[in-house]
Amino acid sequence: MTAQPPLYLVDASGFIFRAYHALPPLTRGDGTPVGAVMGFCSIMMKLISQNPQARIFVIFDAARANFRNDIYPAYKANRDATPEDLIPQFPIIREAAQAFGLPIFEREGYEADDIIATYARLAKEHGSQAVIVSSDKDLMQLIEDGITMFDPMKQITISDDGVFEKFGVRPDQVIDVQSLAGDSSDNVPGVPGIGIKTAAQLINEYGSLESLLDRAHEIKQPKRREALIENRELALISKQLVTLHDHVPDLPAIEDVPAANYDENVLRAFLSVQGFKSLLNRMGLQTETVITKPVEIATYVAAHNLEPIATHYELINTMDALEKFLDVCAGKSYIAIDTETTSLTPSKADLVGISIAHTVGHAVYIPLTHRASLDLLGDQNNAPAQLKLDDVLKALRPILENKSIIKVGQNLKYDAQLFLPHNIRIAPCDDTMLLSYILDGTQHGHGLDELSKLHFNHEMISYDSVTGTGKNRISFADVDILKAVDYAAEDADFTLRLYEILKPRIARERMAFMYENVERPMIDIVSRMEFAGIEVDQDILKQLSQRFGTKIYALEQEIYKLVGHEFNVASPKQLGQVLFEELGLKGGGKTKTGDWSTAADVLEELANEGHEIVQKILDFRHLSKLKSTYTEALQAAINPKTGRVHTSFSLAGTSTGRFASSDPNLQNIPIRTEEGREIRTAFVAKKDHVLISADYSQIELRLAAEMANIKALKDAFLSSHDIHAATASQVFGIPMNEMTPEIRRKAKAINFGIIYGISGFGLGKQLDIDTGEAAAYIKQYFARFPELSEYMERTKEFARTHKYVETYFGRKCFVNGIDDKNPARRQFAERQAINAPLQGTAADLMKLAMRQIDARITRESLPLTMLLQVHDELIFEAPEGEAETLAAIIKEEMESVAQFSIPIIAETGIGKNWAVAH
Repeated sequence: MTAQPPLYLVDASGFIFRAYHALPPLTRGDGTPVGAVMGFCSIMMKLISQNPQARIFVIFDAARANFRNDIYPAYKANRDATPEDLIPQFPIIREAAQAFGLPIFEREGYEADDIIATYARLAKEHGSQAVIVSSDKDLMQLIEDGITMFDPMKQITISDDGVFEKFGVRPDQVIDVQSLAGDSSDNVPGVPGIGIKTAAQLINEYGSLESLLDRAHEIKQPKRREALIENRELALISKQLVTLHDHVPDLPAIEDVPAANYDENVLRAFLSVQGFKSLLNRMGLQTETVITKPVEIATYVAAHNLEPIATHYELINTMDALEKFLDVCAGKSYIAIDTETTSLTPSKADLVGISIAHTVGHAVYIPLTHRASLDLLGDQNNAPAQLKLDDVLKALRPILENKSIIKVGQNLKYDAQLFLPHNIRIAPCDDTMLLSYILDGTQHGHGLDELSKLHFNHEMISYDSVTGTGKNRISFADVDILKAVDYAAEDADFTLRLYEILKPRIARERMAFMYENVERPMIDIVSRMEFAGIEVDQDILKQLSQRFGTKIYALEQEIYKLVGHEFNVASPKQLGQVLFEELGLKGGGKTKTGDWSTAADVLEELANEGHEIVQKILDFRHLSKLKSTYTEALQAAINPKTGRVHTSFSLAGTSTGRFASSDPNLQNIPIRTEEGREIRTAFVAKKDHVLISADYSQIELRLAAEMANIKALKDAFLSSHDIHAATASQVFGIPMNEMTPEIRRKAKAINFGIIYGISGFGLGKQLDIDTGEAAAYIKQYFARFPELSEYMERTKEFARTHKYVETYFGRKCFVNGIDDKNPARRQFAERQAINAPLQGTAADLMKLAMRQIDARITRESLPLTMLLQVHDELIFEAPEGEAETLAAIIKEEMESVAQFSIPIIAETGIGKNWAVAH
């Protein structure tokens, strides 16, 4: 039989609900919600582009009632009502499938899953591979040779291993497990008291449901035996309910269904009506204007001819050619530069090649250390020549350091670090990633591939296509030089193209201060910070790992003793079964997957009720995380060349402008626990040096007083009063001389909680008091400080109107979901809107301080090195004998960076390690 193209069976009904709950809400111009529609279109786009030969069937549920309701009238009777803002999206998603030219299937009396089962069977008989596009556990019973599942949200294939991980059995045994365990969401009864794990154990032992029921009298556990005997009929009915019908009648044969073939004009019209500009760009279907009011798709036809993007990419591998090219660069006011390396971590990377563009469409690649240039005998005669690294750097230095030529890069702080070991400091700089970030915030990503697609409808050559994937991936140093040219030169070319459209927007959109004074200086400062790294004492980490390991083992043994048997404490699934099924603890709830939730808030509530085992589990988790995430991972992160840890700071990863740290993350090391402080003792100064820690004191509370113009709080700050005691006095009417630590603690919780939009429930949990009492405290707070309440309402209203809020210095922090009809999502967005201006202004202040301190270090040649930025804290390394003087300079610069009506206070500390300095 001739191999047939694969058949993709899209579980549209299941996807709609999953997309609705997983993706951010979105509305089109006329207010119609289209978030799930956007998700569906994006997935269809990807399926079509990645599988051009495949057939794609889109399958819907016709109605809730089907043949299973005749078997068991209560089937799916307890399903929640469909969310109000999801209902109008169902017909739009059907329109979407039609716009993509995809066939739609549904049948009265059957579920979408039955149609999928039928076509999966027919595809296999037809000689085709069937791929079920869904993550629905009910469809896992269909997996076998020739039939797989693909989760479109996680972009993973689900095969036998995934089924076993979910159910503990083979795919052909899933039906029997579901028959025993039942399904509360679908109202499948199952056998009371038997969950997925127990059901899997029984089916693995007895082979099938029928065999188990026939031998139920052999079960040793009395309750389980009685449950199986008494509920035999329910189990058999459940099997009828969960078994998919793979012979749905009157479906057209696969070969009779036309392959997907969309009309570009129809698809353009549909996407334009929904306002999906990014998808129009991705499909190469731009229109002059994205339509925001619905129109009849059939009547909207708009042709748009795209001009081809012209490129001229060259290999430069002689010094003569390089010098001629650099002569042209020397006459330019800006050029784009990009590096190719052996690692994503700058401190571990070696330069492989450099690409430069001085004119849009014209870029060159300079290979330096490709190993692929050698033939099998190590002979370079048959491969393109390469230039010597030292010769190229010597020729480039005048350009890279020329103050009249702006060097443009995409995430240029990475490339800048590659030149620092050669004593080349690139200046001045511009960064297209940061330009995009300042202009558009979190409205989209800022990677080069995404920006090129968004602004030019251009699909960049992928890294995977050049280096391969998975086990077959090679280092860029092993890529053939001629193959590397287009990939590398394209990066420089499109960086330059982006620069020419993004940089003019900075002035037009009045973002010059934010970019020039706050973000742009970070390119150079953070690249040098990352390059410097921080010394970490591996012996201390080893000792802590051993100590934590001993404590973890002891906690495990204590937990086993309380339970009566061993189990995997780290497994949420097993833990949930032990706590809520075996031990019968109350207050548990199940997740969408049907497993017991063992989230931190659930366990903390149980621990507060006095359950000893739960507190031990929380301690186990805390120590396990510290051990794996810090004491072990930090040892692996020490660079063998430098003996230091070099974290990476993301400059464009948050909505508020805060840095994010990764590889490793040094911003989340706990400070309030003893173990967290012990980890910080491993961060040490080099010989004869100390660390200086400098952080802003109560900065967000000070900013709240300033930006909301809260007179009483401003007066307290101006008088240098203990702000929490002063607040307690104001809110609770208690004289300062009668203040107690407990009352001050409550005021502190309210102070910091209010600016994060805390609720009565949340404050109650923090203070371990009744929700009503906590809500009364919040009400008293707002009554005493009415300016804050007014500020919050103004801020929320601004966010509703503009879909963003602004920091004191003008950064736009975009807020999604501020008009969401779902109260929980809307309230979350409102809390974001309130806090973002405060947290964002604090982030802006910190960057301004870094710029000011760095300038003074340079101006006065201070022996001071900036190492880390951790939210409101900066870490420096300084000679031991000069630390006091240098700490005073840091404090002076941080406090003078901006002038408010109340003082900004910076506090400094000095020590041989981070824990002592902080």
